[in-house]
Amino acid sequence: MKKTILLLALLGATPALAHHPMGGAAPQTLMHGLLSGLAHPVIGIDHFAFVILVGLAAALSGRMLAAPTAFIVATVAGTLLQLGGVVLPLAEPVIAGSVVALGALLLAGRKLDGTAALVGFAAIGLFHGWAYGEAVIGSEPMPVLAYLAGFAAVQFAIASGVAHLAARALATERGQGQTRIAAALCCGIGIAFALETLEAMIMA
Repeated sequence: MKKTILLLALLGATPALAHHPMGGAAPQTLMHGLLSGLAHPVIGIDHFAFVILVGLAAALSGRMLAAPTAFIVATVAGTLLQLGGVVLPLAEPVIAGSVVALGALLLAGRKLDGTAALVGFAAIGLFHGWAYGEAVIGSEPMPVLAYLAGFAAVQFAIASGVAHLAARALATERGQGQTRIAAALCCGIGIAFALETLEAMIMA
């Protein structure tokens, strides 16, 4: 749990990186698609923070796989919506707001373990996945499939890893405090992105 907190602190202290691992170019090979998929949820700090929060939510609810699975399956669906030409309105504000909202709920000690929570994770996953889809517009089918496999795998590894670390940490008072700090850091990242998104909308 300490390593997670340190990583979040370092990410929060650095400028936001581009959300396109291939420098804005759509991947044209299987390997490029895979590497782009593995990188995208990590270098997109708002996405990364939400995946961390999904893992924390899973640990707090005791349902270690349900929340990550609902979210990740929906991110794949969201990417397919993007590639199918479907437009999700206000995607960036929704993504930033989702990080803030989930971080705040976890800080308040809410256990998100019901069907409504899973539906919520899936709904937000559509928006995160839709944003991921921008990186592969113009790619051939095989790089797209590799991209989907890459970002699904890395998100599952992060969320499930955080869930298991947090579940062990929650057994102690110190660990509970560390979990709250991690949620607070993620919430702070969300607030920063929300303000940046609001500024961009005002200046547009």
